[in-house]
Amino acid sequence: MPPRTGQPPTGIAPISNRAALALPARGRAWRFIPIDHCNPRELLETETVTISVIIPAFNEAQLLGETLRRICAAMTVFADRGWRSELIVCDNNSTDRTAEVARAAGAIVVFEPVNQIGRARNRGAAAASGDWLVFVDADSHPSDGLFAAMADHICSGRCLAGGATVKLVGDHPSGQRVASAWNAVSRVFRWMAGSFIFCETRAFRQLGGFDADLFASEEIELSRRLKRLARRKGKRIVILHRHPVMTSARKLQLYTAGEYARFLLKTAVSGGKTLRNREECFTWYDGRR
Repeated sequence: MPPRTGQPPTGIAPISNRAALALPARGRAWRFIPIDHCNPRELLETETVTISVIIPAFNEAQLLGETLRRICAAMTVFADRGWRSELIVCDNNSTDRTAEVARAAGAIVVFEPVNQIGRARNRGAAAASGDWLVFVDADSHPSDGLFAAMADHICSGRCLAGGATVKLVGDHPSGQRVASAWNAVSRVFRWMAGSFIFCETRAFRQLGGFDADLFASEEIELSRRLKRLARRKGKRIVILHRHPVMTSARKLQLYTAGEYARFLLKTAVSGGKTLRNREECFTWYDGRR
């Protein structure tokens, strides 16, 4: 049951006659941002929309606080449309202060004991009340411009799901070249990068969410199923590119090019079987941070 004290439920933005977004301020108080410039027609068409932002997190105490701060700031664009929003963090069996950091930021915290990113995303989605799900990695920062572009596509009624191109934080020429290559592939095949995915909740649940047998590339597998569903429904998958999601380049420091090359070679030779083996997908699960 919601609290009777007049305070908003943790992580959920209240909606009333004056749309507002509740964000945690210092001391865990709440500040309300009133909306006075909404388009009446837009509000009429979209006033019931709720967005659930879901962040899977395994031992992410070091970066999670800044990620949540930036996401909360970007989520104001939903209130500008009179939409509700909620922020959910799935603690994926962390051994650090991940859950504590998330609660301090005002997020709803759920727990997934099996250390697997697809399961963590599915657990967060199971707790979500939104009409649309937005999955963001714990080391990635979507901007208000990206959220606004996403909202425009949601309002169009023609979009079933989508993603965004990525840009690495910092000066990493080789990494940026890899990111650019991925962005080209993503836009051509409409494969969504795991750092930012949005999807109509009904479609996500109809498909059963992310494949719980995959320890990596689960976002590409979901992209393929969503594309088929979108064709049947006469809708489309979009890859937004005007506002790339900013994501950490830490793996470039934590792992060598040789390690990545061996992983890719094994994956190719095995026909993708390594993607179903947690130990083989070590760059996601060995705990290096």
